[in-house]
Amino acid sequence: MPAYFPFLLVTHITLAVSLFLPSILLPFALRTRRAAETSPNRFVRFLLWMQAHGTLIIGIGLALTGIGLVVSLGGSLLGQPWLLVALGIYAANLVLAFFVQRPNLRRLVGIKAAADDRIWLDRARRQRYVSYAMAALVGTIGFLMSTKPQLW
Repeated sequence: MPAYFPFLLVTHITLAVSLFLPSILLPFALRTRRAAETSPNRFVRFLLWMQAHGTLIIGIGLALTGIGLVVSLGGSLLGQPWLLVALGIYAANLVLAFFVQRPNLRRLVGIKAAADDRIWLDRARRQRYVSYAMAALVGTIGFLMSTKPQLW
């Protein structure tokens, strides 16, 4: 194993989690009395910026580090059942993030709703449920990566 493998692995994991972080955390920052775009919280503004601008850069970095991991560990790694399942879950999570969570978050982020706006509150609650599902999928990937079970 090359000496740069630990750095490559940590970078890959950090980028993989960073790609989903805004989609998972932003629904919990939604407030009815102010639009998330005008939040005084720097972390919320950072998440908004990451969601709008950082995904392409992170995605490219993730692909490059993934290729580097496969090259350094060998192509036989791609035949491992646990890795194939984890990659399938990751792909499903990407689809969920980009085609369900992001468009719905865009609609809610810029809206300043009244405290009793039931429609807005219901939509925000649904977004939090999607975030819980995405976090569970990320946890499942972490479990598969750490235990490497024999699936078939």
